[in-house]
Amino acid sequence: MKHNKADDVDGWLVIDKPRGMGSTQVVGKTRYLLHANKNGHTGALDPFATGVLPIAFGEATKLVPFVTDGEKEYEFVVEWGATTDTGDTEGKIIATSDKIPNRAEILAAIPHFIGKIKQIPPMYSAIKINGQEAYKLARKGQTVEMPTREIEIYALELLEEREKSAKFKVRCSKGTYVRTLGADLAEYLGSKGYLSELRRTKCGNFSIKHTILLDYLEKVEYIDKRRESLLPIETSLRDIAEIAVSAEDARKLSMGQGLSPKNYPAVLPTELAAVKFHNCLIALVRVDERKISPIRVFHNIIKKEI
Repeated sequence: MKHNKADDVDGWLVIDKPRGMGSTQVVGKTRYLLHANKNGHTGALDPFATGVLPIAFGEATKLVPFVTDGEKEYEFVVEWGATTDTGDTEGKIIATSDKIPNRAEILAAIPHFIGKIKQIPPMYSAIKINGQEAYKLARKGQTVEMPTREIEIYALELLEEREKSAKFKVRCSKGTYVRTLGADLAEYLGSKGYLSELRRTKCGNFSIKHTILLDYLEKVEYIDKRRESLLPIETSLRDIAEIAVSAEDARKLSMGQGLSPKNYPAVLPTELAAVKFHNCLIALVRVDERKISPIRVFHNIIKKEI
């Protein structure tokens, strides 16, 4: 049976990732459902995790680094009294403790985990060691020495104290491993701990309010109707300058040429600005005193508009 060629589809689809499904599986599923030729996610969620998974389609894939570099927010539950080799419910218990921290102890510990801190990522992670993902080496039974990294915790809050667990909310920089944060917090409190729940509530400019359920998308009968769930490319950008250009200057940008800032005297030098033609995002540029230089150009959008 002959299949039609996939379409050029541009925009963002923000899925509330279900538990038990890998991020790569979600990417493949949504590419199929939207009959799209190109998409990718902005940072994997563990299979046991749920929540905000922004998926870039077509020209939006050029903005993936800007979303990946943005801050993240998670809600998570630490089960006290045991540690697993994966740091979550997927692994085997490797150490136990009778210590169950109380509310006062937890609140006293939280300030020690706010700001720039050092983390040792878990062995079961996608970090590459000598060209191989650490989790693949760990599954082979190899001992992996993980490099220490510096991350930043902007806020950490105790949401709920339970009998043998506690629920937290954290706002953090890219590269933060919440499984490690939970285990380190437990160690600081003289206990052991692993995550029984992990939910991402924010990724860059995307939050839970932007998400749709994969189950819902699968129930929509027509492809065009499914594509109505796509958000515009510029949804991932916020608080940056905008420049409206002429058709001629849009063509110049499409060929990788810079523009003279003299033609746009109201635009101040900036690291990043969004260029629009007919109110459609066509490029990201850097502006200095001498030149407006393209950083990312969205060719599919330019072809549609010019």
